[in-house]
Amino acid sequence: MEDERGDILKIVEERKIKFIRLWFTDIVGFPKSFTITREELRDALESGKGFDGSSIEGFTRIHESDMIALPDPTTFQVLPWSPQEDGEARIFCDIMNPDGTPYEGDPRYVLKRVLRRAEEMGYSYLVGPEIEYFYFQGSDKPLPLDKGGYFDLTPPDLGDELRRKSILALEKMGIQVEYAHHEVSPSQHEIDLKYRDALTMADNTMAYKLVIKEIAQQNGVYATFMPKPIYGINGSGMHTHQSLFKGGSNAFFDQRDRYSLSEVGKKFIAGLLHHAREITAITNQWVNSYKRLVPGYEAPVYISWAQRNRSTLVRVPQYKPGKELSTRIEYRSPDPACNPYLAFAVMLAAGLEGIKRGYPLPEPIERDIYDMSEEERRRAKITYLPGSLAEALVEMERSQLVKEALGEQLFSKFLKNRWAIWEDYRSRVTPYELEVDLPVL
Repeated sequence: MEDERGDILKIVEERKIKFIRLWFTDIVGFPKSFTITREELRDALESGKGFDGSSIEGFTRIHESDMIALPDPTTFQVLPWSPQEDGEARIFCDIMNPDGTPYEGDPRYVLKRVLRRAEEMGYSYLVGPEIEYFYFQGSDKPLPLDKGGYFDLTPPDLGDELRRKSILALEKMGIQVEYAHHEVSPSQHEIDLKYRDALTMADNTMAYKLVIKEIAQQNGVYATFMPKPIYGINGSGMHTHQSLFKGGSNAFFDQRDRYSLSEVGKKFIAGLLHHAREITAITNQWVNSYKRLVPGYEAPVYISWAQRNRSTLVRVPQYKPGKELSTRIEYRSPDPACNPYLAFAVMLAAGLEGIKRGYPLPEPIERDIYDMSEEERRRAKITYLPGSLAEALVEMERSQLVKEALGEQLFSKFLKNRWAIWEDYRSRVTPYELEVDLPVL
């Protein structure tokens, strides 16, 4: 730790970095930041910097508002758009109480706590999200930049150039990119990050979203991670590939199994399926999230699993069948507007619960579930994800698993925040009602 601090101070001097942004998130995943100068960095690395936690959504009450942002030296990066002189860097922070103990309402701490539970069981947790988003001409109306589709090369394509610039910026920040391409919908894009440990990936996901927005803004357009900005086309998801490793071995892999899945892998999937309805308010936390989770738009609705079937909630990709390192589980419901720290935490908690309790794994569903009749789905015991934020919150409220994963403090504050959003939404008169109902009622 001391060596890392020294290295950071040396880089700051050599690169003439003047400003250091201290980053963290509130409970719903909005990035928060305040800036210190180079002269304050040594003290910040040793003791942290104080701030008013009562002004951050889901943090402390006003009479207990003093909080400490303690930089994590392993996350220091120079911002790629930083000028040569008096440049800027960023560093993620853990939020602490004044007595030096971790603040239980900090989403980063929540993920760390669940990761420790995995470590106690002998596992490390790796994730690789596929993060989709849209470019629009502005933030006031969803006007696409192109009419491209999946994997389309549509020169001259401004989106392609924006992706290229974003990848270069991400790599300058030490964030490794695996794939990038145009997605199914007009002006929809995807950049996939190389799998990493879940804490690093949650940090990288926050940086990813800021980089995408920053590069877009620099080029006069708007990037959004809203799950379903346009009616009638696919929304944006964050399919999350995940695996457990034990030592250097993939704990999900068994070459002798017909699915190449170990018992650990099967029970992890069973845990995700068993607790899917309970964790959906975390992985899909916005009213708009449920406009994406509808049949017919490549978003999962039904709680089932398969290998090739993309209409299921959980998929075991078959890009390299029988290969240990490529064996992983893809959970397809999360969207990119979630808080990645909390989303990774509850997915891991659900999978670990499946391992701990030995949940049985149902048979895979390789048919297109959208084409099945309601009676066929009932016979196959296929259930549904929540259809609205309110339904998801009701499921979350009675979930002991989510309460234990988040901690009682963040659990109750998240619910309070999201119920307020729902109540505000349901009391509003929408353009749909004015368009459809007003002329005839």
